Amino acid sequence: MADYGITGVKYNSIGKYIEWVKVGKFTGSSFGMREKWLRTKVISEFEDGKTFITVLKHGDRLKKGLNVNIITVDGKKYIRTDNDNINSDYLKEIPEFQ
Repeated sequence: MADYGITGVKYNSIGKYIEWVKVGKFTGSSFGMREKWLRTKVISEFEDGKTFITVLKHGDRLKKGLNVNIITVDGKKYIRTDNDNINSDYLKEIPEFQ
């Protein structure tokens, strides 16, 4: 199981880079309260060995989504749910918040 789950995302005004994500910590079989994290904190935690997945709402329940990866393109790090070498962040199916 991953260390953290991402349930929401806020992209910048052009939709290319993540500004914030909503993150919850997995503890045993429970999923903790969501916090807003800056993009830089996600990358830092990932580099410290923490793992992330997306978490999707399915009716009243939460459902495990995709593994989250950090991809480096032209020396810049991007948060993605695929391994495409594209210079943008991408979290498939995660709802955006304001």
